[in-house]
Amino acid sequence: MSEENKQATRIQTSILNGIEKKILVAIAKKLPSWVTSDMLTFVGFLGALIIAAGFALSNLNLNWLWLTCFGLFVNWFGDSLDGSLARVRGTQRKTYGFYIDHNVDVINETIMFVGAGTSPLVNMSFAMLALVAYFMLSVYVYINCHLKGEHKLTYAGLGPTEFRIIVAIVCILFMYIPWFTEWKKDIVLFHNQFSVGLFDYITVAIALLIFGFYLVSFLKDAAYFKKIDPIKKPEDNK
Repeated sequence: MSEENKQATRIQTSILNGIEKKILVAIAKKLPSWVTSDMLTFVGFLGALIIAAGFALSNLNLNWLWLTCFGLFVNWFGDSLDGSLARVRGTQRKTYGFYIDHNVDVINETIMFVGAGTSPLVNMSFAMLALVAYFMLSVYVYINCHLKGEHKLTYAGLGPTEFRIIVAIVCILFMYIPWFTEWKKDIVLFHNQFSVGLFDYITVAIALLIFGFYLVSFLKDAAYFKKIDPIKKPEDNK
C-alpha cells in the first residue's frame, strides 16, 4: 500500500458519530488485554452470518428477524470496535488493518445482502442492485484513499451505523405491522415479472440513494482532478 493510503484521513460526520465514538472508546478501554482487533473483526464477520441467517429463517417465521436485529448489533460491535481498540491501545497497523478491514467488509456486505435476498421481504434482484451500489461507492472511497488521502465514511449524515439502525427498525416494523408484509404489487420490468413489496421499494430507494452519493461525488472529484492534473502541451514534454 502506498504512503497516501497509509495516512488517509478518516472523514466521519454521521449523525451519531460523536456519541458513538465516546461509547466505542469507553468499551475499548474496558476490554481485557487478550481481546485483539483481529478477534473483533471476526466478531463482525459472525454478525454478518447471523444477519443472513435471520433473513433466511424469516421464511419460516417473521419473528426470526429478531435474529437479524441481533446480528446487526454483533456486526456493529465487531466492525466498529476493531479499529477503535487499536487506536486506544496505540497498536494500529495501517497497512495490514486497511487491507483486512476492507476485504472483510466486502465479504460481510455480500453475505448480508445475499441473506436479505433469500428472505420473503425483498427480491434477490433488488438486493443485488443495492449490493452493486454499495460496491461502486466503496471503490470510489478506496480510490480517493490513494489519490486524495481521504477516507470518507459518511454521506448526508449517514454512515454504516445509521444504516444498521434503519434496517433494524424496518425489520421490527415488518414483524409487528402485518400490512407491511401483506402489501404486494405485480410489476413487469425488462420482460420479467416481479411481485414487489414494501421492503423492495425501501431497498431500491437505498440503492438509488447510494448511486446518487456515488454520482455526485464522482463528478465533483472528476472536476477537481481535472483542475490539478491538466493536459500537458506538447512543448511541456520537451
